[in-house]
Amino acid sequence: MSGFLFVVPPLTGHINPAVGVADRLAARGHRVAWACADPGLVHRLAGRGALVFGCAGPVPGTGGVVRPPDLRGAEALKFLWEWYLLPLAEAMAPGVRAAVEEFGPDVVVADQQAFAGALVAERLGLPWATSATTSAEFSGAYDGLPKVAEWLRQRLAELRDRLGNPSGTADPRSSPHLLLIFSSPELVGPQAPSAPHIHYVGPSLAGRPYRPGFPWGWLTPGRAKVLITLGTANADAGGRFLAVCREALRERADRVQAVLADPGGVLPAEEGGKDVLVLPSVPQLALLERMDAVICHAGHNTVCEALWHGVPLVVAPVRDDQPVIAAQVVDAGAGLRVKFGRVTADRLGTALDTVLHDPAHRAAAARVRTAFRAAGGAPAAAAHLERLATESR
Repeated sequence: MSGFLFVVPPLTGHINPAVGVADRLAARGHRVAWACADPGLVHRLAGRGALVFGCAGPVPGTGGVVRPPDLRGAEALKFLWEWYLLPLAEAMAPGVRAAVEEFGPDVVVADQQAFAGALVAERLGLPWATSATTSAEFSGAYDGLPKVAEWLRQRLAELRDRLGNPSGTADPRSSPHLLLIFSSPELVGPQAPSAPHIHYVGPSLAGRPYRPGFPWGWLTPGRAKVLITLGTANADAGGRFLAVCREALRERADRVQAVLADPGGVLPAEEGGKDVLVLPSVPQLALLERMDAVICHAGHNTVCEALWHGVPLVVAPVRDDQPVIAAQVVDAGAGLRVKFGRVTADRLGTALDTVLHDPAHRAAAARVRTAFRAAGGAPAAAAHLERLATESR
């Protein structure tokens, strides 16, 4: 029996993939614990019985980490690093160290954006694995931005001097011991890194609870089914885009039904109909089994979950890693990209019609689905972690 400490940022999309892996390890008899700045979020996603060590740190949507909804591009990236990721690492480090000392893990599993996990493990001489919950940085995210890349390297080097082993050389975003990437080269593309310690495990979909009560009877046969979602981090920025989606789908009500997730309540209230069902939250994984297409923000989890089911996409990236993931989708042939801020209902509708009816997009999505399922998911990731724990003894 080994002990595994998962260090995660308080971000749903970064915790969800780790939940399935943690569940698998626990089922195999291992000790599992978590360190996070939002224990309540971990309990909601991983279960009330999860052992969670609380850490200090900014939680998105509170205090000084409310990102302006219109922030895009380089300014959004700067905000993410300067106002969130770097302060989060500084704040989490004492709590992560206390968790290590109390729990005594054999391996620290650090999310690629929870730098404190990697640096504390490095400082204490513990083996650590990276949980890469977005593959953007492995497909040229900073190509053409050498100044940005160098600025990031300098900030991480300064962070290591304060939190980690100053003589260390590993990038805290990428463990030299074990790098688990929740994707596959078929999606990441030709730049996908390869090394003995790098393992592409595909999506980790286990352990995803959802509230009952979805009106499954609303979905009727005879029409294509489409899911529209902007994920959990873009609720404040999506009013215009979701309205455009609803307009485009209502123009196709004779042949398409759509489920639209609106967690921020940004759409004006309208009478319901048989064409577009608007809900604050949806059982995404269960819905994807019945969908013919997905319109989304190109968030890594949503893209990978759709492609796990062989569902082609229309992607409208908003910020952060989403433009890179959108490019992966397009390059793989599994979908089309539209402009989040400027797309019209006509343009969106045309893109949707194409992915619904052009067999090439569905065939490409099926190729990625085959690769994802062969990669092994949560069981494969758990097996790699077990191997690291054994080899490190």
